[in-house]
Amino acid sequence: MSDTAAVVPTAAAIEARLREALTPTVLEVLDESAAHAGHAGANGLGYGTHFRVRIGGPAFVGRTRVAQHRLVYDALQKFTEAGLHALAIEIKA
Repeated sequence: MSDTAAVVPTAAAIEARLREALTPTVLEVLDESAAHAGHAGANGLGYGTHFRVRIGGPAFVGRTRVAQHRLVYDALQKFTEAGLHALAIEIKA
C-alpha cells in the first residue's frame, strides 16, 4: 500500500494541488461524495470520493477539451490513487 492510500482526498487538498500545478484564475472544488453514498466507489465516510472541479486559466487556453481535462487528471493523479473515484470537470473560459 502506498503512503497516499491512507489519506482520504479533501476538497482543500485538491484545490491546493490544482493551484500549485495549474495556477488557475478560476477555481472551485466541491466534494459531492455525500450525494453518492451507496454508489460504486463510495467509501462509507460521505466524503473524499466524488468531486466537481470548476477551473479556468491560461493553461487551458487553446487546448482541446480532452487536453484540458488531461491537465486536471494528471495534476490529481495522487488523489486518484488515494481513493478519488469520480471527478466532474467544468472548464471555465
